[in-house]
Amino acid sequence: MTYLVVDACIKCKLMDCVDVCPVDCFYEGENMLVIHPDECIDCGVCEPECPVDAIVPDTEDDNGKWLTINTEYAAKWPNIIVSGTPPEDSEKYTTETGKFEKYFSEKPGQGN
Repeated sequence: MTYLVVDACIKCKLMDCVDVCPVDCFYEGENMLVIHPDECIDCGVCEPECPVDAIVPDTEDDNGKWLTINTEYAAKWPNIIVSGTPPEDSEKYTTETGKFEKYFSEKPGQGN
């Protein structure tokens, strides 16, 4: 099992999860984070830290798409080991659904 970042992270990009990860398996895109599935040790400490429930175990139904996205972009985006500042307008996106189709960006984030 591994944990995955899903749709709810897009445009919110809250980073409480990054600070608690003991193996630094988060990678940063322009408007979301992903978890490298091969680096995640399945400890689960990141899941309760996400205030928008954007981190889920890969065992939940219908997560094949998110496993693919997390795997692909963890290989392309910079590793992030210290949380940054979320976007100024992140609050207005916290309850929105269907964000992947509307807002997902393949661009890498700033990393650190």
